[in-house]
Amino acid sequence: MPKLIIQIPCLNEADTLPATLADLPRAVPGIDIIETLVIDDGSRDGTADVALAHGVAHVIRFRQRKGLAAAFMAGIDASLQRGADYIVNTDADNQYAGRDIARLLEPLLRGDADIVVGDRNIRDLANMSWPRKLLQRVGSWAVRLVSATKVPDTTSGFRAYTRDAALRMTIVSDFSYTLESLIQAGKQRMAVTHVAVGTNPRTRPSRLFGSVLSYIKRSVATIVRIYTMYEPLKVFTYIGSAIFLVGFAISIRFLYYFLFTHDSAGKVQSLILSAVLMIVGFQVVLIGLVADVISGMRKLLDDLLYRVRKMELTRRDIGDAIEELRDDKVERR
Repeated sequence: MPKLIIQIPCLNEADTLPATLADLPRAVPGIDIIETLVIDDGSRDGTADVALAHGVAHVIRFRQRKGLAAAFMAGIDASLQRGADYIVNTDADNQYAGRDIARLLEPLLRGDADIVVGDRNIRDLANMSWPRKLLQRVGSWAVRLVSATKVPDTTSGFRAYTRDAALRMTIVSDFSYTLESLIQAGKQRMAVTHVAVGTNPRTRPSRLFGSVLSYIKRSVATIVRIYTMYEPLKVFTYIGSAIFLVGFAISIRFLYYFLFTHDSAGKVQSLILSAVLMIVGFQVVLIGLVADVISGMRKLLDDLLYRVRKMELTRRDIGDAIEELRDDKVERR
């Protein structure tokens, strides 16, 4: 009996959560059980109480705000522990059309993908300014480049995961899960695809960042950090080679004056700078080699964590099955 859990990270969403819950489907083709999970990220407006009042099956409460990424991962872990075969993540502001959850799940149910991302078609969004549209498109291009995926809307939080893909998900960023999870999925060779989804009228401005500049800084930092985590040798080789080549070019300049003009008396500073830059560049490449070894260890740890999670869930499922058998025997007696 395939089970779907729809998780909704929330921060002070008491006003918008009821509309979001009402928009969720009660039945999806190929799914037998649908449950809802709300992660209350330290709300102060009674969001968790509103969720319970509207029939949400599972509610997780943080005593203080931990951030969207932490709320997302808490939802993933809780959904897995509650036996989800498929997990859909959506926003609490009712931005995404709940009717498209069935469309998100189709590639997963067919076995064609591990992760499906909802594409909002940002170019045609009326409630988004053109500077933000441009930033979203540039950012999505950068994420596609470093993750080797083809998702056009990489910041979309409307996503569906198989159980196995969720087990492999480990988010270390404290900003947002959207960019990191795609880069991670690409580097782990997961099958990632996208489908077109609709959006509802905007109910409130985004709370993820205070300004466009802040968003750019944190997004760039996230992309660079996560890409470096998985491809350290490539990153440090590029940086070290650039520094080395600058130093080498300066040394060529010194040699030119020394060999052809015999006027190198005032160019000794250039020679010293050249030597320093080439040494630093070489050291940066060596750091990349060390970081590559550490990256290999991280991949082993990721695989170990996946296996441990899977074993824990398998043991829990076996335990639940044994309890059900015991209950049946008691009832028969």
